[in-house]
Amino acid sequence: MQKDTLSLQDQNTLTELLEKIQLNTDNFMGYPVSKDFDFSELIPFLNYPMNNLGDPFVNSTYGVDSREMEKEVIQFFATLFRAEKDNWWGYVTNGGSEGNLYGLYLARELHPKGMVYCSESTHYSVQKNIHLLNMTNIVISAQENGEINYEDLEDTIRMNRHMPVIIMANIGTTMTEARDDISKIKLILKKMAIKNYYIHADGALSGSYSAFIEPRPAFDFADGADSIAISGHKFFGSPMPCGVVVVKKSNRDRIARSVAYIGSVDTTITGSRNGHSPLFLWYTLKKYGIEGLKKRAQHSLSIAQYAEDKLKEIGIAAWRNPNTITVNFPAPGLAIRQKWQLASENATSHIICMPNIQREQIDQLVLEMKADLVEV
Repeated sequence: MQKDTLSLQDQNTLTELLEKIQLNTDNFMGYPVSKDFDFSELIPFLNYPMNNLGDPFVNSTYGVDSREMEKEVIQFFATLFRAEKDNWWGYVTNGGSEGNLYGLYLARELHPKGMVYCSESTHYSVQKNIHLLNMTNIVISAQENGEINYEDLEDTIRMNRHMPVIIMANIGTTMTEARDDISKIKLILKKMAIKNYYIHADGALSGSYSAFIEPRPAFDFADGADSIAISGHKFFGSPMPCGVVVVKKSNRDRIARSVAYIGSVDTTITGSRNGHSPLFLWYTLKKYGIEGLKKRAQHSLSIAQYAEDKLKEIGIAAWRNPNTITVNFPAPGLAIRQKWQLASENATSHIICMPNIQREQIDQLVLEMKADLVEV
């Protein structure tokens, strides 16, 4: 039997796409995606339809999966985020947005009449999630650095203190990587004697490495979070978008539902879930370990400091929040923004010093920005 093959034209299309991807990957500093991964050992697994459908901690009649690896991944993050022993649960998601959706979903089920509070710096997907869940919400102002305005939060909660409080805390905002302090938020709730509340931490980028830095930001379960979502393709690196959400098991049990068709309990958003992503994350965690991940974080922080210093040397008003890997500066010319794929908003651009970024790349960008200044 003759094997089906692509036409020459289709093969050329693939070749052109690969060349484009390679070029755009080389010049890429404006978005939080790590590119220093090598999953060649896992290529054989791409020949199988791996699907981790349903709850990763409950057996299913579908056996082409990576559930055991997924459970190890969740346990790793539950420990890293200082979750209470035997009171944690989670799963590998399609990305941070799904993790945030899950946190809000749990909060709504626990507090159907709750009010969601999020800052104006919150990721755009949160408003989409709030709309999907039909939840009442109020947007709180942000400080100049992107962190939530605690005074505005306190005043607004006071005006609505008859309603349960649901907080969407940013552990690294999109543009400036500002971290909301969960311990300060908890003090506000205690001050006003709010008993019914839920705090979700959106740690898409910054939450991925915050446990590895000192002083440790107030962002996890020990600080008062009820759930935490991070992205897997950012600090850790993955060929496909993915993420992790960790919640309190006692809360998750409130929404568990048995599904006879799959012979399991489905407490996830999507049901059928990518079985390859947990494998990639498991491989990364095993490869680096805690010490290796700490080194990745320290490398990124040192490169961010280097970039900030180099930009300041040529007269550019660069700045960053304490212990973050995002460097902000006035938006350069269009050609530079397009070449380096710099995310820009309100005449400000940033670079995000992911673990794959080296000083040579910073030097090249600074050289081009210096030339751009001379031309202007």
